Amino acid sequence: MHTSIIKQLRALMPNRPLELHEAKSVAERQATLLLELLGQRESAVDVGLITKLPRIEVKVEPIPKAADISGVSQWSRGRWLIVVNREDSPTRRRFTLSHEFKHVLDHPFINEIYSELGSTEKERHRMTEQICDYFAACLLMPRGWLKSAWASGIQSPAALAAKFNVSEAAMTIRLRELRLIEPRTRHISLRGLSRPVRSYFRKAPVMRPEVCPTTP
Repeated sequence: MHTSIIKQLRALMPNRPLELHEAKSVAERQATLLLELLGQRESAVDVGLITKLPRIEVKVEPIPKAADISGVSQWSRGRWLIVVNREDSPTRRRFTLSHEFKHVLDHPFINEIYSELGSTEKERHRMTEQICDYFAACLLMPRGWLKSAWASGIQSPAALAAKFNVSEAAMTIRLRELRLIEPRTRHISLRGLSRPVRSYFRKAPVMRPEVCPTTP
């Protein structure tokens, strides 16, 4: 079954320019199918199973701070190589692996599907990265699983983050996406969040440089 997983996930992608909401919908469908194909039915998701897919190699290595990235993916020597920054926290590495795997899925269509996102190359890159982040969130914090946990009474971002093995910052963003907590506004109080999450939301977002692998 594993030999066809990437092919099955790519089959969900329309080969035409997508609007942002369409791209996110496809990303969530791909994440849901991947969970099914990997036999994942409860948190926390074992993203290590991605490393066992054919023609996928994952390395956890230090990435120079000057690069200001958490991971890269590229086609090299007959397989996809995903490098994850060893200096990041375990939860961040899980998110990075999921994010980079989405780049692998998108690569055959990249010149078409995101061609009309944004009015500039910089904006298009930002939105592409946003879609890969959304895929990672859908994979690690599936909508149905998270809503079930919330309904069961687990409603603290910290507790949910521990259950799903993600950072509290990532969980907080996901809860807002699903409207389980109020969206952040310019004047939101951060006092109810832990110190790492307060720091996260006070920082300006950092743009990741685009990785442009070559594929056979």
